[in-house]
Amino acid sequence: MLKTPLLSSRRYNSAAMIPTLSTLTEAERLTMLAPPAGRVRAVLDTDTYNEIDDQFAIVYGMLATDRIDLQAIYAAPFHNERSTGPGDGMERSYEEIERVLDRLGKSPAGGVHRGSTRWLESLELPIDSDATRDLIDRALAVRGGVGSDGPLYVVAIGAITNVASALLIEPEIANRIVVVWLGGHPSTWHTTAEFNLRQDVTAARVIFDSGVPFVRVPCVNVTEHLITTLPEMERFVKGHGAIGDYLYDIFEAYRPDHFARSKQIWDIGPIAWLIDPSWVPSAIVHSPILTPESTWSHDPRRHFVREAIGVNRDAIFGNLFRRIERG
Repeated sequence: MLKTPLLSSRRYNSAAMIPTLSTLTEAERLTMLAPPAGRVRAVLDTDTYNEIDDQFAIVYGMLATDRIDLQAIYAAPFHNERSTGPGDGMERSYEEIERVLDRLGKSPAGGVHRGSTRWLESLELPIDSDATRDLIDRALAVRGGVGSDGPLYVVAIGAITNVASALLIEPEIANRIVVVWLGGHPSTWHTTAEFNLRQDVTAARVIFDSGVPFVRVPCVNVTEHLITTLPEMERFVKGHGAIGDYLYDIFEAYRPDHFARSKQIWDIGPIAWLIDPSWVPSAIVHSPILTPESTWSHDPRRHFVREAIGVNRDAIFGNLFRRIERG
């Protein structure tokens, strides 16, 4: 863990004295927030063992090679009934990522990296890890986020500790990446006490206030519509190789009774946005302010971000199932 505060030379957001890390102009930020066209480079930050939806997102990202060059995967911390704490959650996620890739029969060229073992304790002390260092190195290799290389897309589908730490360690990457995060509820919702966000509120504050080009995919009214059922899994996923059987098995085992019940596969939403942004319609809004009460406050003077407002459930699952069938 870094011991030296990093904030002495930074600009600050006047709303809450949060560090503004990006030096992009608003026009440059909006350019980077444009929906991607063509194949993009990406990394995936995932708390894979937390639930069963991250596994689908890994498979989706790895199989969408025509649209996504998934270069590396990072294990994110989590704490619920499937772990004893954030460090244990990160390690279990690392192991689960390896299991998924083994059954898929392919891995990203940049490998899998362990992330943080705890939450951010303050805005001044990032947490160093293999994941943050790999992210920093990859982002710094980009020849300018608005330049000919285009940005590195950082897809985060868990607590955003690793990404926030990387930004605090090396603020320059805020000009070279686009963070695509499944976290929180819509900025018009009365609360945002969603699992990924409330795991590490300090890290979330870093992202919202940093000025990094930021695409947010909320849960309520958006990815909560990415639902499927056991019969659909049996028809379109089971039997399609070791990975199809594995996804079916974890889906079936997740709950004891599937009668007349569906299950959200939340985390495929950000991957779908990279593959075809029309499947995840979005709007440009001012970055909301995250309050200590896990609610939103708003200030029209703040920088712009992109926020998803819906999903085309059928198109996304159809594309995923076809890729698993061919994969």
